Amino acid sequence: MALILNIETTTTNCSVSISKEGKTVFLKEDNNKNYSHAESLHVFIDVVLKESNTKLSNIDAIAVSKGPGSYTGLRIGVSAAKGLCFALNKPLISVPTLLALAHQVKITEGIIIPMLDARRMEVYSAIFNSDYSQIRETEAQILDDNAFKDYLEKGNVYFVGNGVEKAKDIITHPHAIFIEDTLPSANEMGLLAYNKYKISDFEDVAYFEPYYLKDFVALKAKF
Repeated sequence: MALILNIETTTTNCSVSISKEGKTVFLKEDNNKNYSHAESLHVFIDVVLKESNTKLSNIDAIAVSKGPGSYTGLRIGVSAAKGLCFALNKPLISVPTLLALAHQVKITEGIIIPMLDARRMEVYSAIFNSDYSQIRETEAQILDDNAFKDYLEKGNVYFVGNGVEKAKDIITHPHAIFIEDTLPSANEMGLLAYNKYKISDFEDVAYFEPYYLKDFVALKAKF
């Protein structure tokens, strides 16, 4: 039996779950637009442990969404996961954020493009087929009329994630299907983390860093 604590903080959705053998036992999440992860994350961890009747010492591994996503959100999630791994002497598992997001879409044919909002008209995106095999690497991409045209010409393309809000006004191809109001969640992390757990695909806790994709840019305050 493998009990895994899953942590997802890459967007405004602060999400934590306990999974057993890859299936979610309990999920706690809140999409607070104010990015309250620093205040909420450890509270949510306590809640999922209590509600699933799980002792922290009985957790077999800690899984964290590795990015890309919000710089601050990633730092908070990864720092918490690494701290728990150090304290409990448990392995750390990283789950690609866009892969977990793609798993919110269940199709038998077509293409899945999870996308997260980045700066201005950019999105972080990757491309998967219907069985979640990645067919294009993660990129920071500027959206325009020709974005993903080669894939759209071949059949249905399902766009998922908060980058959809930008994309739906720009990509007008009839094969484009937009799944709105979706964010990465710890709910989809359980199976992906369990698959890694079974083959001992663990991160080095001391040296693991989030996948930022782009460098952090601090914005000047307006006075």
